Amino acid sequence: MAIKNNSSINVWLSAARLRTLPLSVSGILIGSSYAYYQGFFDVVIFIIALLTTVSYQLLSNFANDYGDGIKGSDLNRIGPKRAVQTGSISKSSMKKVILLFSIISMILTFTLVGLAFGLFTNYFFLFISMGSLAVYAAIKYTVGKFAYGYFGLGDFFVFIFFGMISVLGSNFLYGSILSLELLFPSIILGLLSVGVLNLNNMRDLLTDKKCNKKTLAVFMGPNKARFYHSVIISISVCLMIFFQAELKIDSFFLNFLLILIIIGLVKHLFQTNSVANPKDYDAFLKPLAINAFFYSLFIASYYFKLF
Repeated sequence: MAIKNNSSINVWLSAARLRTLPLSVSGILIGSSYAYYQGFFDVVIFIIALLTTVSYQLLSNFANDYGDGIKGSDLNRIGPKRAVQTGSISKSSMKKVILLFSIISMILTFTLVGLAFGLFTNYFFLFISMGSLAVYAAIKYTVGKFAYGYFGLGDFFVFIFFGMISVLGSNFLYGSILSLELLFPSIILGLLSVGVLNLNNMRDLLTDKKCNKKTLAVFMGPNKARFYHSVIISISVCLMIFFQAELKIDSFFLNFLLILIIIGLVKHLFQTNSVANPKDYDAFLKPLAINAFFYSLFIASYYFKLF
């Protein structure tokens, strides 16, 4: 297929899928705000942590575009068109950008971990290993013969990286303390992130099945995938209520914000359970991601003592 507008900024911005960035930084907001609450906050570490997670997300988005494009998974895609599949960006150009962002991600990781723990300490090597794994996972979701996104493992990795590691790991950068007080928020954010992925996979279930992309939704089928989605969101809502009661937040504004988030998620449950055409799931992706981001703002506002 002919390459069109390969150097166009708009084409690259579309391939970068900037709308995914708020969700990717949510865990950093929660982990960093709790570090502030603990008295360990460092603004430089905070900024570099944000840049690092954004670099991982952009790397993942470009790699997913490339991986699905060369496998032909996007041929009959219901959602937004992908750059490699349509020929808007050539395979060779995308590979170069993937390599560039892999290097940028590792440089940022090295800088972040060095500032947090000092060079060549035990924690330095541990977090460099985790950063390397994050880069590897970002690429291998759809790229390669054994891309884990094609074997139903995407949900697990999203839960671990967007939830547990993003929240608990970012907080650990500041005081070298594993703060289990953040366990519930990390689980909530992880589950909501999985929910976003599952919506995407339910939307594309039929086309993914045809091209042998075995997402968890494909393994379960449409009805069980929908039930799985309901369970994910329901557990998230229950944990939100439980954690709020544990924190005993008395701010009217924050409690009102949480009520709006919970109402949004309950509404989301009813809406997704009434979907007849898989294409209609696409309309609920952005609202769910926004609810997850606003939950991170709810937690961060409390720990940063803004309200």
